[in-house]
Amino acid sequence: MGEVVREQMEFDILIVGGGPAGLSAAIRLKQLLPSLEICLIEKASEIGAHIVSGVVIEPTALNELIPDWQQKNAPLDTSVQHEAFFYLPNEDKSINIPIIKSIMPQMDNEGNYVGSLGDFCRWLAAEAEAMDIQIFPGFAGSDLIIENNRVMGVVTGDMGLEKDGSQGGNYVPGMELRAKYTLFAEGCRGSLSKKLMGFFNLRQGVDPQTYGIGIKELWEIPQEKFSAGYIQHSFGWPLDNRTYGGSWLYHFGSNLVSCGFVLGLDYENTWLSPFDEMQRVKKHPIIRKYLEGGRRIGYSARALSEGGYQSIPKLTFPGGLLIGDAAGFLNVPKIKGTHTAMKSGMIAAESIVEALNTQQAEPMIYQFRIRKSWVYDELYQVRNIRPAFAKFGAKFATLYTGFDSLVRGKVPWTFRHRLADNDKLKAASLCVKPDYPKPDDKLTFSRESSVFLANIDHRDDQPVHLKLKNPSIWKTVNWDIFKAPETRYCPAGVYEVVDADHENQEPKLQINAQNCIHCKTCDIKDPTQNIDWETPEGGSGPNYSGGM
Repeated sequence: MGEVVREQMEFDILIVGGGPAGLSAAIRLKQLLPSLEICLIEKASEIGAHIVSGVVIEPTALNELIPDWQQKNAPLDTSVQHEAFFYLPNEDKSINIPIIKSIMPQMDNEGNYVGSLGDFCRWLAAEAEAMDIQIFPGFAGSDLIIENNRVMGVVTGDMGLEKDGSQGGNYVPGMELRAKYTLFAEGCRGSLSKKLMGFFNLRQGVDPQTYGIGIKELWEIPQEKFSAGYIQHSFGWPLDNRTYGGSWLYHFGSNLVSCGFVLGLDYENTWLSPFDEMQRVKKHPIIRKYLEGGRRIGYSARALSEGGYQSIPKLTFPGGLLIGDAAGFLNVPKIKGTHTAMKSGMIAAESIVEALNTQQAEPMIYQFRIRKSWVYDELYQVRNIRPAFAKFGAKFATLYTGFDSLVRGKVPWTFRHRLADNDKLKAASLCVKPDYPKPDDKLTFSRESSVFLANIDHRDDQPVHLKLKNPSIWKTVNWDIFKAPETRYCPAGVYEVVDADHENQEPKLQINAQNCIHCKTCDIKDPTQNIDWETPEGGSGPNYSGGM
């Protein structure tokens, strides 16, 4: 294949990622400097198609960005009316933990709204386009343009490549999108953000990022079981004391329930399956009573950054900066990141305008502005809560959380994240297999039927976007020591072991990339970091519809 000639387009500002952070940054930039030429690219087929969240939105940042959002018909119609918080000691019992605002302010959802983050991002995109911001869905940022140690933009992925990487009959080379500054808003574990952190050593001096996987189902339930604005959280069963996680139920819209489960990816048991744990928790009486008689209409999954304050990397580099969950601004105890993502995008916009005026190569004022903002204060206050669960286990950490919340995090210590999630996994011989019952196809389901609901579209003959850096490691490490954990932690059945039961044949890993729902869990949890998630052809992947 000869040298590829790429079309070039130039802008003042380029934003990679069409989530709440990227869209908020674009809108704020136009508010401050309407003459700016702004381009936003999104790898999904449309804005919102890859967005996964509960979601309960705290409108703090939205009130600042678009004060008249209610008059502009933002899709936040269901306000939180009632909430409950449960500890589940076993599969039958539940203990209602009263939410005392003075002690547990992060759990207080008064004034917040339940809805679909995908729909909310579609609305934000419409607001942005009305301001002449150019939005290009279906364009995946596949590589960085770095010249003289400065980011000059990104290269979008080639279209029409064959499985072996050769140019097919419909081949179209990706474009070079160049800008004075590039904002990376890819969300958790973005592929370009990962490259940036390595190239500019942005993680030097900070704790490893720790992650969770959120698995979500959208249900339509009978009217008599529906209570608009009711939200419910639980922790405990089916997880053991050393494994962090919990469930949610959010009632919104017209008889819709967002049912989800988050599990920390620092878990130790190689036999554990986040997907199957999610199916198990639905059988608990406090959850099944709402779902029985209902109909599951959607399925999705996504990794989320849980490290918080200790794990935030250096945010700037020559030519750009990181915003939203690409930087790790999720407030884990609050179970919210939309408001912090939006605010980080707004602060980034203000910092970029200042950098343009002073012709700074690196918009370093952004780091300073974040530290002076309520985003920093909020994350600092809760910095010890998530690592307390890894340090003490769920039961003692729950007691510690009450104390830490009461004093608003004003303690003279900061717990650390010592190890990356992939380093926490124990050998299969040291772990006990959980008992996962077969699905009943009414309340619990298989991966196959779940993935069908994600509306995945990957062209079958495009190159596989999940790469093993060293294929020989899989047999000696993943199989021999951990018994193929990727077949369990992947919520979409992408990874499959073949020939494991055949005599005189070695087991082999089969990668069903067409099933991938872009959750990024494999890129995070693989024991040797041997799996590299790259962007597939633009527009590929899940297509989450309204309500997700």
